[in-house]
Amino acid sequence: MNVTFTGKSAIVSGSTRGIGFAIIKAFAEAGASVVLTGRSQEHIDEAKQRLFKTCPAADVRSVVADLGNSEGIRKLIDSVPETDILVNNLGIFEPRPFFDITDDEWDRYLQVNLMSAVRLSRHYARGMVQREWGRVLFNASVTGGFYSGEMVHYGATKSALLGLSRGLAESVAGSGVTVNAFVPGPTE
Repeated sequence: MNVTFTGKSAIVSGSTRGIGFAIIKAFAEAGASVVLTGRSQEHIDEAKQRLFKTCPAADVRSVVADLGNSEGIRKLIDSVPETDILVNNLGIFEPRPFFDITDDEWDRYLQVNLMSAVRLSRHYARGMVQREWGRVLFNASVTGGFYSGEMVHYGATKSALLGLSRGLAESVAGSGVTVNAFVPGPTE
């Protein structure tokens, strides 16, 4: 199958490594103009080098910002006010027994794994609806709905992404914008 995204732009949150980098690379190889996001210039620079090795003609921009808070989201939106495709990939995890997870940790997981996707989708999907075309995707993880006790904080936020994706899909139905969640298993 030959997929092309020539003339389209894509933002992938948390795209300097892992699944996010694989997604940004696939979009660049398919001709999309891509936006790498990460919390450090060093990680952005390393990701760009890896991307240009396999896709030397990539049209790539980057934004260094912590998307786990509203200030970082604002920085990305100010730098890149619109996109055709948004992949909400950003996520953090660390196994921890349920009884050891503090309120501050719960809040951090909610901000990074859930609220980053809420804030990005609220902004970018609005423009997609106005332009009558767009794609919003959520990395909900296979743990969304089935997770061990030591991953309850991660799994709960990923379950919330499943609900968010369904609600947003219904909110934009008939507009030319599609919304989907994907549920990968453990990967590097």
